[in-house]
Order: sequence, then structure tokens, then C-alpha cells
Amino acid sequence: MRDLGLGAWPARRALMTPDRTAFVFDGTEISYAEFAERTALVAQRLRADGVSRGDRVAYLGPNHLAFVETMFAAHRLGAVFVPLNFRLAAPEIDYVLADSEPEALIYAPECAGTVAALENRPRRLVALTDPSPGEQEYESWLAASTPEPIEEEVGLAEVALILYTSGTTGRPKGAMLTHGNLVWNTVNLLVGVDVASDDVTLITAPLFHVAALDQTLLPTFIKGGCSVIAPGWDVDACYDHIERRGITWMFGVTTMFAELAASPRWAEADLSSLRIVMSGGAAIPEALIRTYQERGLVFCQGYGMTETAPGATFLEAGESLRKVGSAGVPVFFTGVRVVRPDGTDADPGEPGEALIKGPNVSPGYWRNPQATEAAFEDGWFRSGDLATFDDEGHLHVVDRVKDMFISGGENVYPAEVESALFEHPAVAEAAVIGIPHERWGEVGRAFVVCHPDTAPTGDDLREFLRTRLARYKVPVQVDLVDHLPRTGSGKIQKSELRKR
Repeated sequence: MRDLGLGAWPARRALMTPDRTAFVFDGTEISYAEFAERTALVAQRLRADGVSRGDRVAYLGPNHLAFVETMFAAHRLGAVFVPLNFRLAAPEIDYVLADSEPEALIYAPECAGTVAALENRPRRLVALTDPSPGEQEYESWLAASTPEPIEEEVGLAEVALILYTSGTTGRPKGAMLTHGNLVWNTVNLLVGVDVASDDVTLITAPLFHVAALDQTLLPTFIKGGCSVIAPGWDVDACYDHIERRGITWMFGVTTMFAELAASPRWAEADLSSLRIVMSGGAAIPEALIRTYQERGLVFCQGYGMTETAPGATFLEAGESLRKVGSAGVPVFFTGVRVVRPDGTDADPGEPGEALIKGPNVSPGYWRNPQATEAAFEDGWFRSGDLATFDDEGHLHVVDRVKDMFISGGENVYPAEVESALFEHPAVAEAAVIGIPHERWGEVGRAFVVCHPDTAPTGDDLREFLRTRLARYKVPVQVDLVDHLPRTGSGKIQKSELRKR
């Protein structure tokens, strides 16, 4: 067996379980056999349009079955799939297209205005519906395929994805992930999570984000489970899917889980089918985790990033109560270190930068050797995250290196302050940054979103924090805001808050 790439997965899975439901989208169930057939048609059509090994194929739009079909089809040809953040403006998409130079772009109707404004338009444009003159409509485009076999052999070292980082500072960089990175991440996930062939996975986070794609869809697919794909996040739709489809597993970020728990449906909803809920991408406040545990749900979280495909550590279900708030231990085939500025290993409890090394780690950034060189130290990927190991080897993510600030000679970690704010019953979301101060060098400023029908003042929240934190950690200013700026992957854009 020489074809080890992801493009072979649909046919192999269809051979094993042809009649089992692979996906549910827009109320329609798609079997593994049907999905393999459609993916083969997309691959044949891309090849007819001149796409070959190493070429890039881009997708722009909310979650859709066509996203998954296009990805596996590109991989079948040995091409590179480039999922785009549909929330970006046309100039931002233009930058990514100029950098990645895709041969083809498949896009959703919601993005038609963005595509019309592009300057760097790929040679082939395919619209899911309502194509413009000179473009093609997706289903008609597939219908023109000829059923010819594709014999490409794709190795694990070949690039499968280019995922553009959130761009919270500066221009986004294209993190390359190989087929091997994705396979090993899937193996690591399956070691830590008991994914079963009868699992029903809800995917509401955007698939252009590495966690939704690599931590839920691919592991579910390889096990022959069912993925319920939703176009996006909606609290009531999530409850409906859980109750109607018997969802057993779902991934989310802090905002999603906070909104779910704040819903009037939380107390009475039937959540008995859920075996596990999983989060990652940013530290989850312990108070929120305990809210789920009190409901009888197993809440697991991991730590990682786009460049690690994304799993670096994981907290398994059996430890989720005893080690609440921990990001777990290094995943099975990956190493994690916490180091001081001089590169030596930090002691347990001592903050340092987390470094990651393993077969799931990106080889670097697309056409950016300078950024690639800066990201690695002696073969270890530099995360830019401050973390500690406890005396049992569990990782605790403290904050981003760049987010930490020093007030009166003391280190302040905004994530710690945000977690304390979240314990206030009125607080729905919080973000803390450091701002200049004549006497102390820097002090904290908090931006807080409150639940509806609550009205604490900034002074109320500061007083609340004084009972939980050292005085130097309490923000000198608390701004009550309607929302926090976020990237497409749900992370708070602190660079935007600093501009304010």
C-alpha cells in the first residue's frame, strides 16, 4: 500500500462500511458509498480543469458538505487544500490568494460579493449556487465529470493543507500541514478519546479552523462514525441537533459553551446522549467546566495550535474531574517541554514557553523561510505560550507570552484575571490587556460582556476581583462592552482591544 494520503480515505471507508451514514447536512444523510462517489467526481473534475500534484485548491464559505468533498478530492490528486476564512474582507482574502496561488476556488453564495471584489481571482471559479458569467455551478460542474480512475500515489511527507493563521498581529502566515501531520494527529486523538464507529459528532465550529476539521471530523470519519455538519454556531440549533440526532460528541470554544450553559433550555434539555464535550484553542475558565460537570457531562480539553495539527496535550475523560482546568499531558506520539528564556527546562510550577516536537508538527510556513526559521529552536516548535507543568506532568497554560505584562515588577497573566472575572455570575465574556502606566509601568484594563438583564458596574467587578486576586492583578479600569472582537477561529483579538 503506497498511497498513504488522505485522498484514499473515502474509498477505503466506503469499502468497509458503504451503507453507514457518513454525513448529515441540511437534513440530508449521505452514506460512505455516496460520499466516496461524489468525492471521486470532484477529483475528476478538478483534474480535467488542470489541477495536478502540488497545485492549490481553495474553498471559501461556511461549513458545507462541498467543503469536505473538495478537500478529499484535492488530496486524491496530491493537490493542496486551502480553506479560507469566509469572515475576512476581500482585501484580506486577496492577500491569501496571492500568497497561495490556487488553481481553483469553490465558494458559497454568501461569499459572492467578496469573490466579485477579488483582484487575485483563480483560473477556475465554481459557485455552489448562482454562478456569475464565466463561472460554473457546483452540481453542474460535477455532472460533467467522466468516471476515470485516478492512480496518484500520495506520501505522508507531501503537503495536504495550508491553513492561514488568525493574523492577530501582522499578516497571516500559511501553516503547512502534511498528510503525515494529519494522520499522526488523528492517531494521537484516537489514543486519548474513545471515538466509536457509532459516534454522532456535531460540527458547528468553522471547518477552516484546525480543531473542527482535525480533532472531530477526521477522527469520526476514519472510525466510520457520523458527522452532523452545521453551517455555523447557533445555540437553539445545537440543542435541536443533540435531541433529534442523539449527538454523542461535540467540540466548541469558550464562547460556545458559555452561551449553551446560559440558554433557558440548559436546565431541562435532554443531554443524555452526550458522552463527551471537548474544547481547545484557549484556556477554559474552571467555573464553566464545573457547570458542565455538575450537569453530569464529561468535559475534556486539550492544548495545541494550527502548527501542531493541532493536538499537543490532552486531558482524558478519566482525569477530567481530578485535573479540572489542566490541559492534560502530552499526546502519545508528541513531546512537550516548558523552557526558561535560556532554553533550559523549567521546574514544575515554574512558567516558561511551551515547545512541541513530533510527527504532527508542521514543517513550516508556506513560502516564508524566515518565519519558519524563527518558529523552531533545535527542532522544537516555539508556541509563544506561557505554561507550567505540575508535579504530575500535566500542562497548565498560563497565557500568551506577548499577553503577559509586568505591573510594579510583578508578572500579570491576563488569563488568570479573565478566569476570576468569569466566576462573577453576571459575566459572559472577559478579556484583559496591559496598558501603560506612569508609576507601575503597566496595569490591567478589562473588557467585559455581561449576560442580559444584569447590570454590574466596573467598580462592582473590581471589588469582586479584590477578594480573589492580589491587588496588583486587579485591572484599574473595567469597560462594559456589547461584544469582543474575534478572529474566524473564535479567539479574542487583543490587538484590536489595544487599539481602543
